[in-house]
Amino acid sequence: MSQKVAFHTLGCKLNFSETSTIGKQFLRKGFDIVDYNDHADVYVINTCTVTDNADKECRQVVRRALKNNPNGFVVVTGCYAQLRPEEIAKIDGVDAVLGSNEKFNLFDYMESFEKKDLSCIHVSPTEKLDSFHSSFSTEADNRTRAFFKVQDGCDYKCSFCTIPLARGKSRSADPETVVKEFKELLAAGYKEIILTGVNVGDYGSVLNHNHTLDHDQDYEQGHEPQINLYSLLKMMLKVEGDYRIRISSIEPNLLTDEILELTANEKRMCNHFHIPLQSGSSKILRMMQRRYRTEDYSDLIRRAAGKIDDLGIGVDVIVGFPGETEDDFIETYNFLRDLPISYLHVFTYSERPNTKAMDMEGQVDIVERKKRANMLRILSEKKRREFYERMKGKKMEVLFEYENHDGYMKGFSSNYVRIKALYNSEIINKFAQVKITEVDENICTAENLSINVH
Repeated sequence: MSQKVAFHTLGCKLNFSETSTIGKQFLRKGFDIVDYNDHADVYVINTCTVTDNADKECRQVVRRALKNNPNGFVVVTGCYAQLRPEEIAKIDGVDAVLGSNEKFNLFDYMESFEKKDLSCIHVSPTEKLDSFHSSFSTEADNRTRAFFKVQDGCDYKCSFCTIPLARGKSRSADPETVVKEFKELLAAGYKEIILTGVNVGDYGSVLNHNHTLDHDQDYEQGHEPQINLYSLLKMMLKVEGDYRIRISSIEPNLLTDEILELTANEKRMCNHFHIPLQSGSSKILRMMQRRYRTEDYSDLIRRAAGKIDDLGIGVDVIVGFPGETEDDFIETYNFLRDLPISYLHVFTYSERPNTKAMDMEGQVDIVERKKRANMLRILSEKKRREFYERMKGKKMEVLFEYENHDGYMKGFSSNYVRIKALYNSEIINKFAQVKITEVDENICTAENLSINVH
C-alpha cells in the first residue's frame, strides 16, 4: 500500500501555495495525500511567524498529528521553523525541522521517515535565502481560483516584522516563466489567478535568473525599472482567454498610477486591492519604519476609488504598537472610518524577537490592545455592510465555485463581494452576470443568473 502524507498550513496564502508545491514532491514519490485529521505516515506542518503564539500553535498541531498516529513522522517547516529551529526541535514528537530553502527539496534531506530519538535540523542562514521556487495552490482544488506565487522575500525594514529574516531578500520569478505557468493554470481550467508573494508590488527587483534591477538608480534617472509588476501584468494580459487576475496584497508605495489605470481599463483585472496601512497615525508609521505618511495613503485610496468603479479595498492595520497612545488609536480609528474602504484585517501587535519594536518603550497593555482590536473589527463589519449595501440592485459578474451549500452556490465578484445564489451547475466556474437583491452581514444574495453567462 502507498504511504500517506497529511499537511497543515498556518498563515498566509503564500504559505498555502508553497504547501501545495511540497505536496507535489510527495505525489511524485508515490504518496497519497490525506486529510490532516486522518491516519498518515508523515505529517508536514508549514508554519508562520506573523500569527500570534506561533510556538503554541505549532505544539497544538503536532499533538493533533500524533493523536491520529503516535508513530507518524512529523516535519515542521516554514517561517517559524526558519527563525526558531532549535525551539521547534525540542517539541515532543517533532522529527525534522526544515528551513525556507530546504522545504522545496524535502526528499534530499530525508533518507527515511522512521522516527528517531533526536530531531534533525536543516536550516540555511538567512543570507542564503536567495533562490526562487515557483508554487501555486487552489481553494479546495476546485479549479476555480489559483494562488500563484511570483515573488518572495522582502527588503523592507519594518520595525515589527521578522519576515525578512524568515524569507530573505526580495526576489522574483522570471517573467517568461510566470507567463508559461500562467498559461498552464488557465489550461487546467482555473478562471481567477491571484498573484501572491511576500511583497508582490516589488516584483522585478531581483529576477530568478539573477538579473538585478537597481530601483534607486532607475528612479534617480527618472526611469521606471525595466521589469516591474505593471510590465508583468501587461505580459500576462496578452494571453487570450476567459480569466481574471487579482493582486493578493500590495504596499501603498508600490501601487502605481500605471497599475490603477490598467485596472480601470482592463476588465480582466479585478477591481479590488488589499493595501496594508498598519496605522492611521503618521507618528506610529515612522516608528514602524513604513514608507509613507497617512496623507500619502489617504491620497492613494481616494485617487484609486475615484478612478475605478465600485473598487473594493481591504486594509491591514496593527493596534497596540509600542508607543501607541489612546489619542494615536483614535486618530487611526477616525482615519479608517472616513476612508472609502471595504473591510479591515485587524492584527493585535505581539512582540517578535529580533525586531526593533521588541525593545521600544511604551508597550501597550494586552487588555488595551484587545479592546482596540475589537473596536476596529466592529468598524470593519460596518464598512463591509456599507460597501455591500452600495452593491444592492447592481449587476455584477461573479465566478461561482463548485461547492453546493444547502442548495446555494457561492462565489466572488471582481471587487471581492461574497455572493450566493440558487445552485445551478451550468454556471459553475463560469463568469455570470447577476443582480444583487439582498444584503446580509457577510454575503449578498443574487438572482438573474441567465444574463450573459460566458
